Amino acid sequence: LAYARVWIPDVEEVWKSAELTKDYRQGDGVLQLQLEDGKVSVRVCIRAVSVYKPHQTLFISIAHSTIGLLELEYKLDPKTNNLPHLRNPDILVGENDLTALSYLHEPAVLHNLKVRFIDSKLIYTYCGIVLVAINPYETLPIYGTDIINAYSGQNMGDMDPHIFAVAEEAYKQMARDERNQSIIVSGESGAGKTVSAKYAMRYFATVSGSASEANVEEKVLASNPIMESIGNAKTTRNDNSSRFGKYIEIGFDKKYRIIGANMRTYLLEKSRVVFQADEERNYHIFYQLCASAHLPEFKALKLGKADDFHYTKQGRNPVIDGVDDAKEMSTTRNAFTLLGVNESYQLGLFQILASILHLGNVEVKDRDSDSSIIPPNNGHLSVFCELMGVTYQDMSHWLCHKKLKTATETYIKPIPKLQAINARDALAKHIYAKLFNWIVDHVNKALHSTVKQHSFIGVLDIYGFETFEINSFEQFCINYANEKLQQQFNMHVFKLEQEEYMKEQIPWTLIDFYDNQPCINLIEAKMGILDLLDEECKMPKGSDDSWAQKLYNTHLKTCALFEKPRMSNKAFIIQHFADKVEYQCDGFLEKNKDTVNEEQIHVLKASKFDLLVELFQDEEKATSPTGAALATGGRTRLSVKPGKNKAGQASKEHKKTVGLQFRNSLQLLMETLNATTPHYVRCIKPNDYKYAFTFDPKRAVQQLRACGVLETIRISAAGFPSRWTYQEFFSRYRVLMKQKDVLTDKKMTCKNVLEKLVQDPDKYQFGKTKIFFRAGQVAYLEKLRADKLRAACIRIQKTIRCWLARKKYLRMKHAATTIQRYVRGYQARCLAKFLRRTRAAIIIQKYQRMYVQRTCYKRKQAAALVMQCILRAYMARQLYKALLREHKAIIIQKMVRGWLARQWYKRTLEAIVYLQCCIRRMRAKRELKKLKIEARSVEHFKKLNIGMENKIMQLQRRIDDQVPHFTLRFSHWCSFKEGSFEWFISLDSKNNANKVTSLLEELERLRKDLQNTRKEKKAIEDWAQTYQDEMEKMISELKEQNHLLKNEKNDLNRLIKEQSQQWTEKMQRALKEETQQLENDLNEERSRYQNLLTEHLRLEEKYDDLKEEITLAVNVPKPGHRRKDSTHSSNESEYTYNSEFAESEEGTRGGEDVSKAILDMSLFLKLQKRVSELEQEKQSLQNELDRREEQFQRARARDDEEHKKARSAELEYESLKRQELESENKKLKHDLNEMRQSLRGSAEAGSAAPGSPAYTVLLDQLNASNEELEVRKEEVLILRSQLVSQKEAMQHKATMTEPLPYIEDVQKLTDAKEISQAYMGLKETNRSPRFTRRPTEVNELVSRLRSPFPDYHKLNEDGELWLVYEGLKETNRLLESQLQAQRRSHENEVEVLRGELQSVKEENNRQQQLLAQNLQLPPEARIEASLQHEITRLTNENLDLMEQLEKQDKTVRKLKKQLKVFAKKINDLEGGQMDVSPGQTADEPVHPVNIPRREKDFQGMLEYKKEDELKLVKNLILELKPRGVAVNLIPGLPAYILFMCLRHADYINDDQKVRSLLTSAINSIKKILKKRGDDFETVSFWLSNTCRFLHCLKQYSGDEQFMKHNTPKQNDHCLSNFDLAEYRQVLSDLAIQIYQQLIKCMENILQPMIVSGMLEHETIQGVSGVKPTGLRKRTSSIADEGTYTLDSIIRQLNSFHSIMCQHGTDPELIKQVVKQQFYVIGAVTLNNLLLRKDMCSWSKGMQIRYNVSQLEEWLRDKNLMTCGAKETLEPLIQAAQLLQVKKKTDEDAEAICSMCNSLSTAQIVKVLNLYTPVNAFEERVSVLFIRTIQTRLRDRKESPQLLMDTKLIYPVTFPFNPSSLALETIQIPGSLNVGFLTRV
Repeated sequence: LAYARVWIPDVEEVWKSAELTKDYRQGDGVLQLQLEDGKVSVRVCIRAVSVYKPHQTLFISIAHSTIGLLELEYKLDPKTNNLPHLRNPDILVGENDLTALSYLHEPAVLHNLKVRFIDSKLIYTYCGIVLVAINPYETLPIYGTDIINAYSGQNMGDMDPHIFAVAEEAYKQMARDERNQSIIVSGESGAGKTVSAKYAMRYFATVSGSASEANVEEKVLASNPIMESIGNAKTTRNDNSSRFGKYIEIGFDKKYRIIGANMRTYLLEKSRVVFQADEERNYHIFYQLCASAHLPEFKALKLGKADDFHYTKQGRNPVIDGVDDAKEMSTTRNAFTLLGVNESYQLGLFQILASILHLGNVEVKDRDSDSSIIPPNNGHLSVFCELMGVTYQDMSHWLCHKKLKTATETYIKPIPKLQAINARDALAKHIYAKLFNWIVDHVNKALHSTVKQHSFIGVLDIYGFETFEINSFEQFCINYANEKLQQQFNMHVFKLEQEEYMKEQIPWTLIDFYDNQPCINLIEAKMGILDLLDEECKMPKGSDDSWAQKLYNTHLKTCALFEKPRMSNKAFIIQHFADKVEYQCDGFLEKNKDTVNEEQIHVLKASKFDLLVELFQDEEKATSPTGAALATGGRTRLSVKPGKNKAGQASKEHKKTVGLQFRNSLQLLMETLNATTPHYVRCIKPNDYKYAFTFDPKRAVQQLRACGVLETIRISAAGFPSRWTYQEFFSRYRVLMKQKDVLTDKKMTCKNVLEKLVQDPDKYQFGKTKIFFRAGQVAYLEKLRADKLRAACIRIQKTIRCWLARKKYLRMKHAATTIQRYVRGYQARCLAKFLRRTRAAIIIQKYQRMYVQRTCYKRKQAAALVMQCILRAYMARQLYKALLREHKAIIIQKMVRGWLARQWYKRTLEAIVYLQCCIRRMRAKRELKKLKIEARSVEHFKKLNIGMENKIMQLQRRIDDQVPHFTLRFSHWCSFKEGSFEWFISLDSKNNANKVTSLLEELERLRKDLQNTRKEKKAIEDWAQTYQDEMEKMISELKEQNHLLKNEKNDLNRLIKEQSQQWTEKMQRALKEETQQLENDLNEERSRYQNLLTEHLRLEEKYDDLKEEITLAVNVPKPGHRRKDSTHSSNESEYTYNSEFAESEEGTRGGEDVSKAILDMSLFLKLQKRVSELEQEKQSLQNELDRREEQFQRARARDDEEHKKARSAELEYESLKRQELESENKKLKHDLNEMRQSLRGSAEAGSAAPGSPAYTVLLDQLNASNEELEVRKEEVLILRSQLVSQKEAMQHKATMTEPLPYIEDVQKLTDAKEISQAYMGLKETNRSPRFTRRPTEVNELVSRLRSPFPDYHKLNEDGELWLVYEGLKETNRLLESQLQAQRRSHENEVEVLRGELQSVKEENNRQQQLLAQNLQLPPEARIEASLQHEITRLTNENLDLMEQLEKQDKTVRKLKKQLKVFAKKINDLEGGQMDVSPGQTADEPVHPVNIPRREKDFQGMLEYKKEDELKLVKNLILELKPRGVAVNLIPGLPAYILFMCLRHADYINDDQKVRSLLTSAINSIKKILKKRGDDFETVSFWLSNTCRFLHCLKQYSGDEQFMKHNTPKQNDHCLSNFDLAEYRQVLSDLAIQIYQQLIKCMENILQPMIVSGMLEHETIQGVSGVKPTGLRKRTSSIADEGTYTLDSIIRQLNSFHSIMCQHGTDPELIKQVVKQQFYVIGAVTLNNLLLRKDMCSWSKGMQIRYNVSQLEEWLRDKNLMTCGAKETLEPLIQAAQLLQVKKKTDEDAEAICSMCNSLSTAQIVKVLNLYTPVNAFEERVSVLFIRTIQTRLRDRKESPQLLMDTKLIYPVTFPFNPSSLALETIQIPGSLNVGFLTRV
């Protein structure tokens, strides 16, 4: 036993792994152990729990000598001498089912759960029939619809553990066994019970659907938010803890569809309404109300924050992280609305809840020690009374008083403050409990169904075993319920074990299991705890203390499960199945009685609030919440005070205690569970801190003991826990057998081998189909297998190493010999080479030394000569320089001396001039001073002189007036004047002299200025020269800079060019990506359209099914199990094209049947609405048709006038036609005679004897000519008869016509040239031979008109003038219309060009703005913006073009429809005109004559009668069997026949026949697909024929794009009268429908084969061994009879391919079908791989890769490698590679990330988590490696979805595939029974 691994107890981790270092011998008291983690514990006492007796403890001593040593001593208990538990092999660790473990005990279970939870991130594990669910405290993507679909229909053991697997098992057993089911979800608070129950309900709602259109499943799910809001609260252990138990029965009908539900609740925690501990909250609904207090409808409730109310602030933590109470309130209200609770009732509920909050804030004060009082006008009490509709005085009075009744009197007694507060809280709890029950009742009413319930599945969400520091009445009731459930669980497990043993015919030995019936008797039996509690409650002075004493006296000595604490007299201890629990007696009586003041209840019953009164009516029926609104005022009419008998009954009901009520409801629950098949889900809380994926072993093992999981393990371990089928045992342990042990009978082989391997026969038992092993035997066998494999590996290694060593030795010996040979040869060559080199070196030295000496001499000689030359040159230069310096010194002295003399002379001269200037300046200043003085006196005189002149003028006038008186005075004046003039003259001379002087001075000054100006000019010239030099220098610098800038510019241009090339490439890549994206968008759009088409067809089928139900008025379903019947889609779709009238008639008949059938009224209303819509549509179409007919009549009238005018022209045409035929007839006769003569001459010559090729050709031409001659003769006869009738009509018209109107018109045409021009214009206009005239007739007409008196009657005797005149008018009209048309077109073109010009201007402006914006951006952003703009522009243009194309298509279709209608009307009118009398023929237009031709060959048409259409469709479509007649037919023959019939209907221009044939064919194909839609051959046959029919419609449509590959004959067979483009679209939609039906049919056939053939079957035998399985059934991987293998899949694929090829399916369509097939195979295989841990191993990866290679080989054989099927398997291939690659280092992680590009991150991580070693040589993937992968793949942008969509169908396309088969060569076999068809 050395190195055996064991489990030892530990304080922190509960159990630790250790390994024996020394063999154990019987009697040893100490084990030598070594801890595996390398840690050593000091000497401590460890509490270990025995698996077999959980309530007993063992104390184990672990000792060691020295700290730090890895070895320790494990002392065994001397009393029991029990050895530590053995560990399971690593290969068994992490199993899906705990019962698959070889050693079943507590540490193995705990370790397995921990490995799965921490390492593999798996929260579900099976433990026999129990599903263990560990709360991850993290949202996991394992509950989506794809996961539900993956688990639907699967066996429970075939998939990984999941809550959906349990739900599927319950659903399947309900349908299979016709027995009700129950899912019991238990666990402590925070373990995830509520979430598990919700997911189970969601699973039922998804897979079953509902039986009606009322969306019952949504209502069932909508009850969850309501119950969570009023029954869940935050606790220290759970943010959403359910504070009540509930049992939900989901009802199903006979088709197993949800029809309703019912809910039962248990033990609501009412105390939470009035009290919450720290870090806890009240029920969610109160906080939701406070968070929504701002809403208008809640203003009247006068609410505030949660911290404002006593009942919501005690926990001091009113907020839950990540929860929005206002949003949750909206969800709750929506759920109420969905369940039918109207708005007024909801507001009433919220009103009561708000009043409870206000009641908690009512303050009670002490009046004295025995009484209390509520202060008057208390605000909260006033609000409470206002909301509840009661009086303030009554409520305030009875809150502080109580009524005492005796036998004779009644007393009203005040109560102290504490009792008043308790009474207030009791009232609040009572109101809330009543409200809770009312809501539950009305939820049940909303979920109740009128349909009879056939079966149900119950989901029990109930509290688990609870133990706290202080346990009270609630914990007692909870643990009592868990005792009952545990007993039921034990009995069920025991029963299943017994059934398994009896089924396998193994001797049954009674297994001793823990029976908790004594504990249940202690609680519920007579004189039990509950009985004594009820008895104490009836006592007038009963108390908790007296009740405790009764318990001690009754049970302390009689029951071993009842104990008394040592330090307390108010508590007791009960030994439950899970643990001992101490209960405190305080409060038991009060909580059991649940008393409330009766007078307070009476006050509430007298309320004006109707809903409140309804809550307290125990016996009268409450109003439905969907009824009338509540009255806010006034008293209710319901009786509030019941009668005496009712009061007595109510009082009796009120006396029933809580314990008694709970016991009765629990008994009813147990009866329900016992009547069903239970399924168990045990929820485990991994830690108390809500950390994600954190495992606390202490808490986990505590819950495992409490929930009964370990009891299941113990019961299994007591018998034979490991069970193998014989086939699995043989496959796994074949390596332990010898060849002689293997027999044909595998059962006997297993028996013989097992007897040899296991000596003790008690360790195993042989059943009918299985081998049963005791605990540990599988581990023993695994050890033997591993040892055998290890020994085999060692032997293989020994042999291989020997072979490798010998091979290495031989290689080394050969290499040594070879090396020696080459080394010796090398050495000899080296010696010879050395000798040759020595001789050569001597010769080289001789010549080298001679060369060196000569070179040295020449170098010295040359050096001497150079030195002499240089020295002499240096001396000569020195002499020259001395002479040159002396000469230059003399010149310098001469110049300096001359310069000094000149400088001295200049200074002397300047000084003299300066002195002269100073003297002259002084003199000039003196003279100037004098002149200034004189100038001042003269100026004064001038001023005086001016005054004197004025006075002289005045005096002159006076003198002139007084001449006689002043003569004397005049003489004196004259003398005075003369003297004055002289003075003035002298003064003027002086002034002139002064002016000359001043002018000279001015001249001198100007000369000086001139000199200064010259100096300045010279200075400026110098400055200009300097500036010019500077500018030239600057220009040169600028030129250099310009050159540099040019170089820089060139560099930038080159860089820009390179960047532009890069951006161009980038743009091209972006455009390529955009193109790819557009292609993907096109595929998505095509897929979306096809999905919409599928949905449309499904709705049509549903409508047809409902119509059939209405017609039959019978709904008697057969019993049986039908999955997903609500979403079941049939294949029939009676879609008729343009058959609105037929649909309206069917809708009318359906409406008549509705009155007879008992169906849903809403369906009847929908059908009536549909009928009315169809009638309105029919009426609108009829109005449109009438309007079109009126337009046609008007157009027809105009056409009649034109026909009358052109009648004579038509007669001319007929005559010309007759002449042409006669001439052609003559020509044919002439040719015939020539041919006869040539033939006769040939025969005479003997060159062409009868039977020769030339003779045959000539004879064929002769026969053809004869036939053509006969045809022409018939045409001539017909034309002659027609001409006779037309001539009579013309004569009749000539007699009726008067020539007078023409005379005036003809007189106007006097010019014959104008007439001839008109006549020739008429000929050119009509372009028809009927208007042709001979030139002689024109000349004759001109000569008649030129005569002086033309005879107009003679001219018009044949109607010629009239003809010319009409032609001229026609020409004028034509020219005018052409002119107007050209004018209109010109105007339109001008408008269009203006619009385009405007748009171009706008575009130009926009481009300029964009360019300006782009120029401001950096280069990278600029290019990106331009790219974005270009993409936007192209997208807009694309959309505009698509819109124009759609408009044109609509216009074309509209015009074609109008053309068909008009053509049909014209044909009808032509048929009506056939019966016109001869007298009316003159007024009717002459129509062209249809001349029948006699054909000589078949034209590829089939003629049938109208009444044979149904027979044609029946024989050709409905009754045609692909396996029978169709096998020997030409591929697509039915399609060819239908098209040939359609061609004939088109040839005869019968629109009704065309439409009828197409509609009948389409409907018949749909009908046959609905009838035999599950037959692959039928669906494939009609898919091929539908596509061929569609191709024929395209090939012979006349469109050029479809006529490219046609022969001339095929082009002649094109349709001529009808455009069937719309029918092509209908046929394309039909082909899409058939294709999708083909894919579904193919999936239904392949689906059962895929998992078995691709995953479970061992294609390579012996690669993977079968691992041990647990209690759950698992599909065997061994190929038994009836199981599918890979060969089955390949055979089925061959069958599919051969059938489609035989039916002539298009090759491109076959490729698309194969691609879809491979996608389904890959998706289903990968999904199952991701959900099955047992399939994720290295050997399974090899099997998958081999299977995929076989599928690829099949593709190569069929030449289908290019169809894209291989790419669909890429995710599966990468998953298989992932299973096989190394998974250790970072390089491995990088390789995995680059390799698995088709797998999502979630899928890669899931595979790595699920990877399980099958053999001991493999290793698990470390958590660190998985985290490394997650880190590397973090930046991937992908969908978080785990599974692939198996329902995905690729969009299908039908490429045009023309047929080379000529229609006229098709032969119709008689087996089709279509002999009524005639070939044309």
